[in-house]
Amino acid sequence: MGFQLFLRICHFTRNIQRLARIKSSEIKFSGFFVCTFVASIFVSSPLHAESNVAGDEIIIYSDDSFKPAVRDFGSIGNQVPGNQIPINQVQSDANPKEAARKNASPAYGNSIAPSYSVGSSPVYNNGEGVAPKSARGGRLGDALDTDLSDSSQQISDNSTEVERNDLWQRIKNGYAMPDSQSSLTERHEAWYSSRPDYVKRMVERSQRYLFHIVEEVEKRGMPTEIALLPMIESAYNPNAYSTSRASGIWQFIPSTGKHFGLKQNWWVDNRRNITFATDAALTYLQKLHAMFGAWDLALAAYNAGEGTVARAIERNRKLGLPTDFESLNLPPETKNYVPKLQAVKNLMTNPGNYGLNIQTIANTPYFAKVTAPAQMDAHLAAKLAEISDEEFLALNPSYNRPVITSENKNLELLLPILSAQTFRTNLANYNRPLVSWQTYFAKRGERMDKIASKFGIHVGQLRDVNDLPAQNKIKKTSTILVPNGNRTDFNANKIKVANATEITATDEAANSNSINTEPINAKQSSANIDLSSSQNISNNAESTNENEPIERHSVTHKVKKGEVMQSIAKHYGVSVKQIMTANSLKTSRVKAGQLLSINSETAKKSTSKQAENSKKTNKKQTYIVKRGDTLHSIAEKFDVGVVDLKRWNKMSSNHIQPGNKLTIMQSDAV
Repeated sequence: MGFQLFLRICHFTRNIQRLARIKSSEIKFSGFFVCTFVASIFVSSPLHAESNVAGDEIIIYSDDSFKPAVRDFGSIGNQVPGNQIPINQVQSDANPKEAARKNASPAYGNSIAPSYSVGSSPVYNNGEGVAPKSARGGRLGDALDTDLSDSSQQISDNSTEVERNDLWQRIKNGYAMPDSQSSLTERHEAWYSSRPDYVKRMVERSQRYLFHIVEEVEKRGMPTEIALLPMIESAYNPNAYSTSRASGIWQFIPSTGKHFGLKQNWWVDNRRNITFATDAALTYLQKLHAMFGAWDLALAAYNAGEGTVARAIERNRKLGLPTDFESLNLPPETKNYVPKLQAVKNLMTNPGNYGLNIQTIANTPYFAKVTAPAQMDAHLAAKLAEISDEEFLALNPSYNRPVITSENKNLELLLPILSAQTFRTNLANYNRPLVSWQTYFAKRGERMDKIASKFGIHVGQLRDVNDLPAQNKIKKTSTILVPNGNRTDFNANKIKVANATEITATDEAANSNSINTEPINAKQSSANIDLSSSQNISNNAESTNENEPIERHSVTHKVKKGEVMQSIAKHYGVSVKQIMTANSLKTSRVKAGQLLSINSETAKKSTSKQAENSKKTNKKQTYIVKRGDTLHSIAEKFDVGVVDLKRWNKMSSNHIQPGNKLTIMQSDAV
């Protein structure tokens, strides 16, 4: 290659000399041109410069390092190991920096691809016997590499940011329960995946509550699969109500709800309260996990009760059988409970595998807690927050009536996080009544249409507000809600206009920040709502025995020998149907020693006073025993107790004969 270069230079020199004879004036320029041309040839030498070892080349990299490109121009079988030159024996005649700047590619003098000996030659990841291209050198290459590196870092940061803002990803990262291997899981996967609209509604409802639940689950160090549990309990519907009277997104039955402090009365049912019920459910699940030592067993106990699961475990233990969830003999619903949760977990983790499109939920709080006066209309609260009634009730589903109340000085509401400050501002600017309802003591037999006409309300609305049956008369003396004549409407635009013009001294007093903690004013006072009257307590001094003030509480009654359901119901002032419903009984028959839970209504006055009043209203009558009569049949006929029959007639046994005369004390109310 050097010899050919020398011949070219000589030939070019001869041509220059011929030209010099013609134009001698251009000799200096031609000499300069020759020197420039020769210099450019050496400067533009290829990256693969000649080495002091014949037949081999050196690869010069952009970082000024170099390595020999060991080549064998023959076939693989004809390789000569002696041709492989160690790196430390090679010296380059080329300028490495200039070569790197020009970024020349190696040029091989043979069309056959070079081959390398295993163990002594460079190994490349592309699987071919060709050296990879060197990295770009110089300022341009450095700039390109820097830009590409920054772009990759930015893409990585964006991906991390997306994951950080996606609540579903946060839930996936917190999975800690072993996957269920039950064959029932596929059945539930198919059920959900075939109902995309159902899943969509469920996910849309969950976005209000899911962040709060995930937060609480993580605070307790629990698996985030727990946050998916309301999906199989209630489909995240806070108003879900089951045949077993379970309520709320966590589906607490009344007794379990009371055990965990969830208040349930005429005004409120905290089984539907999002924050209270979530706290109770997680506490219960932690207790069950500590009891059984496994989450699948804890979930089974949450569904069927710890007693059911404990008995199933003990039964298997006695038989020498395994006591894991899959091995237990549990009710069908409970057997499907854990696989159903596993199916939901699979769907939410990889929705695309099931043909579903799950909407993204932001990893930020949806609602905030605000303090409000102790009593106010639910509709007004929604107006002040400038949200719909549906949105307000979705976040505050525990209130049973159109007026929300609290026994404390203030009540706590949940509002969308962007509406919380709007509510506080509008409440501070609102100086009209907060409550448009009042309690009314309806007497037994009072006509519904007359009550509705008296207070200017439609009969149907009166029934809906008070959960009254479709009847024309009040069946039993009770307290109901009726309009008080006040209007609690709120218009945000009018308030803003008023604030923009002028604020009177009276308005300034009403707009003080103390409205959140102190009673508003006389006009806004909600004293016409008597919380005690929700439990049928009245202060009417002129009331007779018929409308005696009474209060409601739950008691446990142990059935005595000879007692029947009718006498027990009468004793506590409730109906037989109410007792049957409260105790999930199918018939009215009871046995001695049986325990009954009764939501009783007992008079506020002393027992002696009640007895005195009852004597004044009881009628005495005589009944002649007929063939086939028994004390039980007679007691049922007159809706009295067998014990009372025996006491009234001073009987020591249940034996009676046809023709016997029995004294029966019967109240006017019967």
